[in-house]
Amino acid sequence: MKEHVPKSRKIILTGYPNLETAIEAVNKKADGYLIKPVDPEALLKVIDEQIREQGAELRYTQEKVVEYINSRVKQIDEKK
Repeated sequence: MKEHVPKSRKIILTGYPNLETAIEAVNKKADGYLIKPVDPEALLKVIDEQIREQGAELRYTQEKVVEYINSRVKQIDEKK
């Protein structure tokens, strides 16, 4: 999944909650970790949080690209 959609968020649902699976989830860069049987409200909350974070990251990235372009245009204009 990381290869095809690298910016996607990952939420792990496990039926085997223990320290080993929690560490593995962290090592695999999970964005959320829930234990089965999962409470639907808890799952929706985690999904909502991840969607918000992903949107914030996208806006931040777009702002950085615009800043870079503006700084390059300014540098080019100054060289003229």
